[in-house]
Amino acid sequence: MARLLKWLAMAMGIACAAIGLYHLVLGIASVPGEGSTGATVDSRERFYNAIFFGFGLAWIWAARQSPIPSTAVRWLAGIFLLGGIGRVLSVAVHGWPHWFQVPLSALELTLPPLLFWLSTADERRTKDAAAGGDRVEAL
Repeated sequence: MARLLKWLAMAMGIACAAIGLYHLVLGIASVPGEGSTGATVDSRERFYNAIFFGFGLAWIWAARQSPIPSTAVRWLAGIFLLGGIGRVLSVAVHGWPHWFQVPLSALELTLPPLLFWLSTADERRTKDAAAGGDRVEAL
């Protein structure tokens, strides 16, 4: 379980940082199905994706801690879930987005419960090892 948490946290970090950087550099041109929208929307796209890049770095930071802090995992997973809820609200108000955003929404709604469940795995592993547990997962 601890190994899965570490892998998922690092994968989240790398993916979010890469996506954020990609959108930061390309602006609105990086959004599938969008045309030219003007300076205001492009500026907002770049600003929010600088924050998404930082969100990815926060996941990487968490994944590199020993043990991985469950509080950080819960907060980051909760923020990710909130993004998925935002997409659901958008569907309710504006209808379905570009097809590519649908699987992203599915990930944003399904990964957080898994991460909440795994959030204490590395802390438990470390505690068990310190208490002389029978088996310690290698990371």
